[in-house]
Amino acid sequence: MTSHSTHAVVLGASIAGLLAARALSDTFDTVTVLDRDDLTGSGVRKGVPQGRHAHMLFAKGREVLEDLFPGLTDELVAAGALTVDIHAGFAWHNGPTPMARAASDLIVLAASRPALEDYVRSRVGKLPNVEIRGGLEATGLLHDGGTVTGARVVTAGAGPGGGAEDLPADLVVDATGRGNRGTTWLAELGYVPPEQDSVMAGVVYATREYERTPLASGMLGVLTGVTPRYPFGAALLPMEGDRWILTLAGLGDDLPPTDEEGFAAYATRLPIADLAEVVHRSRPLTPPRPFRVPASVRRRYERLTHHPEGFLAFGDAICAFNPIYGQGMTVAALEALELRAALTGGLTGLPKRFYAKASTVIDTPWDMAVGGDLAFASVPGERTAKVRFFNWYIAKLLHAAETSPEVAIAFHRTVNLTAPPQSLFAPAILRRVFFPPRAVNP
Repeated sequence: MTSHSTHAVVLGASIAGLLAARALSDTFDTVTVLDRDDLTGSGVRKGVPQGRHAHMLFAKGREVLEDLFPGLTDELVAAGALTVDIHAGFAWHNGPTPMARAASDLIVLAASRPALEDYVRSRVGKLPNVEIRGGLEATGLLHDGGTVTGARVVTAGAGPGGGAEDLPADLVVDATGRGNRGTTWLAELGYVPPEQDSVMAGVVYATREYERTPLASGMLGVLTGVTPRYPFGAALLPMEGDRWILTLAGLGDDLPPTDEEGFAAYATRLPIADLAEVVHRSRPLTPPRPFRVPASVRRRYERLTHHPEGFLAFGDAICAFNPIYGQGMTVAALEALELRAALTGGLTGLPKRFYAKASTVIDTPWDMAVGGDLAFASVPGERTAKVRFFNWYIAKLLHAAETSPEVAIAFHRTVNLTAPPQSLFAPAILRRVFFPPRAVNP
């Protein structure tokens, strides 16, 4: 990009930050990744409270991570993770009746969030031009004219000015997640912050782990959608260490409890034998733990007319989704590909190029998540004609998916971001949605 040695600083060492660092490592001479947490250990970090709850790397996300880290799937499976055909291996419910199952090419990776993050951090840390430093917290940006020239950091927990350090950089990437201060920092430098879209879904999780033994049904897990008719969800997923992780989700006033009896009752509100088998017969390994996500937030950086050179927001710092839809890690992976591509044009104009491409990555999952949230009367927001039509159609499509594997697979391809939502309106899918086969009388 230039004749001098180039340096990028990534703020945040979660999945998004690590993926950004991987993309940057192909272009910059050195990349420094910072995080306020101590990164010398493993397991759930304080800065990733959602790490105690169910995660799954969707098919598209797994494909991208395999491209960025060749051998990732096999190595994680060797460490106890599982690969699963998301359509044939899991029982999907949007009510009492499961979707019709059939084999597909949608292979997802089932592993705990800490296991996946620890692995990715290890791979990124082995890159010769990447340094990962824990125990440091960014407090602001260095700036010269119209360019961000680095980050100001302090030792985490040391108080104001404790261990203060200025890190010069040709590019600073803010990957500090939902609670990022990027917009505040830009305002302090005189830039107009981006517009912000928010949807207050008020999702609450409760999660418990169990000893994993094979289910009588032969299924490798259970996933239930949260719909207006059945406004409570469950994700029972296998993970390393021969464990089940069971996350329950609710919104509004119908929230999953965290006492043992209430948790079990909430998990079995739908007559799904696999869930009852786990909560009543498997040995619990943890108590139920709560997690609350008040809102989905999208910051519209792509609409800004003036971008400071040398600074990018990334991952949840651009768009933090309702986690109930499981899109965050896959979107971050796709953003990493767009960042790598945008860097081929050099540093000048990079923010404008990257945000334009990132917005196209975000648009589809954002529309799906927001549309799904606005299906609930308790969620405030404008129900446009587009949103009302899509929710009406999706309800009919999910009903058809109970008897049509083709419809179910089309739905899963969209959810896994391997096919656009328009594919749900293909003639063959429309026929099955509006003209389902008649039931045969016994």
